[in-house]
Amino acid sequence: MDGSTLHAVVARTAMALPAVTATQPFGEGADVYKVVDKMFAMTSELRGVAIVNLKCAPPHGAALVRDFAEVTPGWHMNKRHWITLAPGEAIDEQMVEDLVANAWDLVVAGLPRARRPFDPGRGAGPA
Repeated sequence: MDGSTLHAVVARTAMALPAVTATQPFGEGADVYKVVDKMFAMTSELRGVAIVNLKCAPPHGAALVRDFAEVTPGWHMNKRHWITLAPGEAIDEQMVEDLVANAWDLVVAGLPRARRPFDPGRGAGPA
């Protein structure tokens, strides 16, 4: 997957999830995706290469870093809880969609129940 496609898949997937907003707190060229004001994904460039930072559970992130050259510990983020995706042949649309949804799920799970967005299609929401 090339860099522009990587960014496009992240944007499309993130914005389709409930209660997501896109902001540019770091200026143009860095899109931050938040759910209920908590960041779960960011698209930007590093030395001219498109990258994506995603929230990720530590064991899952460690396995991805081990198994994919395109996945590294989160750039400018907590290296244990964030990963960075770069363009490459091993990165496909389904993988990116799954990782974005997983990042959203992790952030929502950490929200107080009263603040969790409701989505009948996923069965998520306040109990």
